[in-house]
Amino acid sequence: MNELRAERLQVMLSPDELSALDDFRFKHRMPTRAAAVRELLKLGLAGTGIDAAAGVKSSEYGVFDRGPEGHTQEDAPSK
Repeated sequence: MNELRAERLQVMLSPDELSALDDFRFKHRMPTRAAAVRELLKLGLAGTGIDAAAGVKSSEYGVFDRGPEGHTQEDAPSK
């Protein structure tokens, strides 16, 4: 485990919360639920004026790479 991510956090979610988390994860093509939770936490903290950008992204460890501009909805494959 990475030294910067040495703490493990257990969160209990309702079925609706889990569904919303998975929807966010798949919409943004995130590799894991944990990555989605970290991104949502960062967005939530930014909404309160706290800079969470000092954290480390999964893409910095080769787990997930959104590229320089990140994914947009237009990047999603058409069905």
